[in-house]
Amino acid sequence: MGSKILSVSVVALALAAGLGAAEARDQIRIVGSSTVYPFTTAVAEAFGKAGMGKTPVVESTGTGGGMKLFCAGVGEAHPDITNASRAMKKGEFDECQKNGVKDIVEVKVGIDGLALAHSKAGPKVALTMEQVFLALAERVPGADGKLVPNPYKNWSDIDKSLPNVKIEVLGPPPTSGTRDSFHELFMEAGAKKNKAMAELAKADAKAFDKAWKSMRQDGAYIEAGENDNVIVQKLETNKNSFGIFGYSYLDENTAKLAGVAIDGVVPEYDAISSGKYKGARPLFIYIKKQHVGIVPGIDKFVTEYVSSKAMSADGYLARKGLVTLPKAEADKIAANAKAMMTLTGAELH
Repeated sequence: MGSKILSVSVVALALAAGLGAAEARDQIRIVGSSTVYPFTTAVAEAFGKAGMGKTPVVESTGTGGGMKLFCAGVGEAHPDITNASRAMKKGEFDECQKNGVKDIVEVKVGIDGLALAHSKAGPKVALTMEQVFLALAERVPGADGKLVPNPYKNWSDIDKSLPNVKIEVLGPPPTSGTRDSFHELFMEAGAKKNKAMAELAKADAKAFDKAWKSMRQDGAYIEAGENDNVIVQKLETNKNSFGIFGYSYLDENTAKLAGVAIDGVVPEYDAISSGKYKGARPLFIYIKKQHVGIVPGIDKFVTEYVSSKAMSADGYLARKGLVTLPKAEADKIAANAKAMMTLTGAELH
């Protein structure tokens, strides 16, 4: 017990020294995922309006960028919370530990459907996971089954039933959790459904992994930055382009955009929450427990986030487009979050 008290005291002293007694930071700082950004911003606004403290500062840096900032150290120069559109990676956890960020609280806040969308003015299209892989992978199986540079220029080159228009997909950069999720949920799944790729997976797992992890760099896939609203705007001006972003952005722009059915299932709330739509992923926030009690209000902010008025099926986050968790799961997560249960790292990949 004595060592734990000493450890907390050392952290408190380090934070105090970094901040200075008269200018200690009194406002929570949050970074991370652009997908989780609107939900965390809604919680921050509710926190401020309720008088629980100053409205937290929320920055959209992308999941990967947020993890780097979050794991860089303890003290006023480093954020208290990071948003993530995927789970923390083992390498990120290890980086946190190396830099003194020892106690990390993971909170799963909901589910997001990763969507492909296009302008409503464009041609109506339905795709399979395999077609998405063939459209965007840097190398795909050729006539003899061996990998070749992607030859497909138009969608109709992949399947004659698809539109005879140029393949152009706008999506996030490598630092984005959305990009990570897209690789795993669409590219890997699509590669597995291709006969030649499935055979490659059995023969050479490393070559298979490299193929689905490598995106085209010839203009068919366009990195459009961390701001999903930019993708929405670009789709409005180019009716033949497709965009990749979280379901909430599609939900906010249904007057302008249409979601693409993947393997026969449209990205809609019920399909995502039931698991029928396979392009779904969990969303998280990560809290630096060592800052709790030093930067005021972190515990109250977390309590607000996991409250039923925020996270329930009829809560204000659902009205923002978050696909909420089943009640039993949400209740368990809320209890663990309030108790500030920390990650061990053993469950991370």
